[in-house]
Amino acid sequence: MILAELEVFHSRPIAPTRRVALGRRHLPLHPAPGFGGILLGGIAAAHISGLDPDLLPDLHRLIDHVEHGRRVAQPRLRYRFQTDRIGLTKSRLRLVGDGEAMRFDFDAKAAPAQYLLGAVYAGAELPFAERRAVLNAVRKGLRWRGPLDAGLIALLGGATGPGAWSPEAFEDPVRWALAVLGFTHGTDGALDRRRIQRRFREQARDAHPDHGGATVGAAERLSDLAEARRILLESA
Repeated sequence: MILAELEVFHSRPIAPTRRVALGRRHLPLHPAPGFGGILLGGIAAAHISGLDPDLLPDLHRLIDHVEHGRRVAQPRLRYRFQTDRIGLTKSRLRLVGDGEAMRFDFDAKAAPAQYLLGAVYAGAELPFAERRAVLNAVRKGLRWRGPLDAGLIALLGGATGPGAWSPEAFEDPVRWALAVLGFTHGTDGALDRRRIQRRFREQARDAHPDHGGATVGAAERLSDLAEARRILLESA
């Protein structure tokens, strides 16, 4: 299942001009940064190591200009951004949901700078209310130096528990948290902090191996319970 998608059109390496344009954008933003922010941050993480270090200051200036809605002079990072796609090659960059997990699927054919520019310019088109959170995800991606795995997705989305890396958790964190703690969405009435804490303690005790819980997967289960409690306490 495609959770987010960005098409980047770009000139070929042998072309005399360096150009970038955007195609289809499917960038869900809620709750911010949403699947769209995770995708753009993943694009940044995947391609920052290939960028000429001399261009890094200009990239950060560009992100700042986009975040505050300032005019962006062209070219940037030696590439010109345009709306015309004639003569350009298309790449698809996707965030895909596979059951309980998410992964990046990048059809990359261009220079790293072209994909980094595509991610930032896609962020420039977003509403101001969500733009900062999405560009912060891009900045996190620029600092990432590990594999493009669940750890990166958790960092970009702001989740911490292993199960919170699932598409369901990112799409509706409260519903996910209610399910983890055994509450029935919409039928358990108002949840105050005391009920949330009591349910967490009950579920954590049952999940602990010292109280009869399964040893295999216990750490992940307890981590999920703690993350679910955090989400519900913040929304209570």
